[in-house]
Amino acid sequence: MNVVMIGSGNVAWHLAPALENIGHKVAAVYSRNRSHAKALTKKLYEATPVDSLDFGELDASLFVIAVSDQAIEEVAKELILPEEAMVVHTSGSQSLDSLGYVPTDQIGVFYPLQTFSKSKRVDFTNIPLLIESDDDFTKRSLLKIANQLSKKVLHVDSEDRKALHISAVFACNLTNHLFTIAGKLLADKQLDFNLLKPLITETINKSLEIGPQNAQTGPAIRDDHETLEKHMEYLEDNEDYKEIYRLITQNIIDSYAD
Repeated sequence: MNVVMIGSGNVAWHLAPALENIGHKVAAVYSRNRSHAKALTKKLYEATPVDSLDFGELDASLFVIAVSDQAIEEVAKELILPEEAMVVHTSGSQSLDSLGYVPTDQIGVFYPLQTFSKSKRVDFTNIPLLIESDDDFTKRSLLKIANQLSKKVLHVDSEDRKALHISAVFACNLTNHLFTIAGKLLADKQLDFNLLKPLITETINKSLEIGPQNAQTGPAIRDDHETLEKHMEYLEDNEDYKEIYRLITQNIIDSYAD
């Protein structure tokens, strides 16, 4: 298929080359900032950078909206498409209905359940791809593309995808922010964050191996109030960190209470 990538952020940065690697052609990359679109086209074969959403005369059949969640409806309203175009977005939290303004009935969702950064390569074969469409032709087309990319493909409706996305935020984004806080606490004492890497690796591996519920350790699950109080005292000068610690600790205590 000839594909147009609408957006040049982290998802587009990885998805566009992945689509070309399985035989599709990215004809154009759109960004409001043309230089951003141009940067992505350098990773592709013959894609053209553009800053207009008028694709009425373009020979393309699949349009992938990979922009911020709040920009999806705005892009959908402005799109001008060739006949029989298919449009999908890549958001985990936005419903299929967010494409309601698109001038085609062939709409869908193509959500890769993964964290993306431009500086870190990913292997799409191990990324769950969550597909949604109410149109049979679109659904079959997206499933075919997804199965070319990944070994794990599911058709998931908007409500279930929302639950998966929230779970992913807890498992990835919030957890990573806790790593950031840990690093800042160490940096305040000129200690190296690398000291925590074996602990982080073991924690994640153990959680995946025996389940997070069984892998929980620490002073909260032990009812070690003396240690908890010392930690709260240590965080006395940083109310934000102290409140995060208090809320999570209390939730652990409540979760494992007899």
